[in-house]
Amino acid sequence: MLLSLKNVSKTYKNGVKALDDVTIDIQAGMFGLLGPNGAGKSSMMRTIATLQSPDSGEIHLDGLDILNNKNEFRKTLGYLPQEFGVYPKMSAHDLLHYFASLKGITNKSERNEIVDKALEVTNLSEVRNKYVAGYSGGMKQRFGIAQLLLNDPKLIIVDEPTAGLDPAERHRFLNVLREIGTNHIVIFSTHIVDDVKELCTDMAILNGGKILSQATPREMTAALSDKVWTITVERDKIDELQRDFHVISSAYNEDNMLNVRVYGDLSPGDAFTKATPTLEDVYFTTLNRNESPVESQIA
Repeated sequence: MLLSLKNVSKTYKNGVKALDDVTIDIQAGMFGLLGPNGAGKSSMMRTIATLQSPDSGEIHLDGLDILNNKNEFRKTLGYLPQEFGVYPKMSAHDLLHYFASLKGITNKSERNEIVDKALEVTNLSEVRNKYVAGYSGGMKQRFGIAQLLLNDPKLIIVDEPTAGLDPAERHRFLNVLREIGTNHIVIFSTHIVDDVKELCTDMAILNGGKILSQATPREMTAALSDKVWTITVERDKIDELQRDFHVISSAYNEDNMLNVRVYGDLSPGDAFTKATPTLEDVYFTTLNRNESPVESQIA
């Protein structure tokens, strides 16, 4: 399976360029689209899902021109937006049956089998008869996955699905995505680096509507080998470090000192220690190299 975007651009009526000549190929597996809030991730997700049309460019799924064959494409699409509504007094079991009927699954025995499988995969079988409106945030997100699995989609899009989830719910949700990711193209958009690190076999960093980098997480971190350095300093030294070096990030330790990570091809000095690069280092370094003045304006 292959999803291919070629020269896709989208400018909104307010003049903001949400997608800027995006060209990218995405194969089967878990694909992480990583970027800050306002980078253009949701715009890219909505465009791929044919919920909005680009101004220019082409999108193909296994050779199908999805922009000119929207109805055919949507039969193979599963989409979970950032927020979705549910009927207040319907159980997960009944609501999934309703959605399955809307998707054209009219045979009751077939529908029972499909709904039961979707509930099992998303670990919702034990709460199948509870109202979805009363589910926790993580359970609702897993229900969202269950409903998009009903038509066995080739392409699954999940937009910022772990935002607002507590650690336990996030872990359960990521496990569900990991299980379904082996047999589908799953595009997982997020601003949380750890989600991509834990889940994705391929990834891209997006900001200002542009793809800044694409590779596997391992390849991206390997590219920073021998280029990340650390130093621990008092808080009042950070301004000096930011002036003299390429500071990637800083965080307080238990002694209320700052652990500062710095990018450099060579050692910045004897006081610095070589560090093992992380995906977070990759993320911040890439964004810093490609700062966009409009990133905060894009949905």
